[in-house]
Amino acid sequence: MYDIGSFYEAASVEDAIRKLQEWPDAEIISGGSDVLIKIREGKLAGRSLVSIHNIAVLKGVTMEEDGTIVIGPGTSFSHITAHPLVQQHIPMLGYAVDQVGGPQIRNIGTIGGNVCNGVTSADSASSLFAYNAILELTGPEGIRQVPIQEFYTGPGKTVRRHEEVMTAIRIRRRDYEGYTGCYIKYGKRNAMEIATLGCACLVKLSWDKKVVEDMRIAYGVAAPTPVRCPETEKSVSGQAVSNALLLQTGKGVLNEVNPRTSWRASKEFRLQLVEELAKRAMAQAIRNGGGEVDA
Repeated sequence: MYDIGSFYEAASVEDAIRKLQEWPDAEIISGGSDVLIKIREGKLAGRSLVSIHNIAVLKGVTMEEDGTIVIGPGTSFSHITAHPLVQQHIPMLGYAVDQVGGPQIRNIGTIGGNVCNGVTSADSASSLFAYNAILELTGPEGIRQVPIQEFYTGPGKTVRRHEEVMTAIRIRRRDYEGYTGCYIKYGKRNAMEIATLGCACLVKLSWDKKVVEDMRIAYGVAAPTPVRCPETEKSVSGQAVSNALLLQTGKGVLNEVNPRTSWRASKEFRLQLVEELAKRAMAQAIRNGGGEVDA
């Protein structure tokens, strides 16, 4: 049984904001794959729900004139994976969200819910970190844009205010053009599994594919929130593609993460994953960009 206080179907973003102001205990619901589970488990028992599921402007993937890709937070994982713009320009994100749950979850779960849930294990989060995504939040005072690196404040916590609705996820052209990437999720099962660790790596290679002009690497479950490794990124950028560079990357990221022990894995095991997945993800990202590496 689901202990729900009240339910309201918002007709627009403005309508949702108004109702959130009226109901200080309300939760936003779209696909419901996270919220309904928490209600069933008693964590959100008795809460009122404001549904944004049928607000059309929150769905879809578009490209603006300057090349910015705009993803509606109400877009399901399966639609993101299959969208031509995603496949052509940001395929790593499409692959990452295709690792969420099973087909049923991916058909109802939304990327906005995945991000706003605030958990470090969200499969979309590390890829969005690598793409320097900008999150658009709309509330009573208007619209504000928050870099995703500033969105997470702690385990399950974000800067989104109660009365705000996420209205767009934006990825600028300069943050995807020329980059190829790889996302690796490690779990104990091949499907329907929450990540024990997730690693997203983007590389931009030189014209001859011999030099890493720029590299970005981000993790989920390697810290209380999703995290980038800026010092390692700086040390790698401008260096020649080589196995030694992969080893350097694997060692470097260990200084920028802080995984914890949980029932899924120990801190020590996660640190092994951090190092190994860095090497594997970077090697595949290089290959995807036309470079050659042995590891």
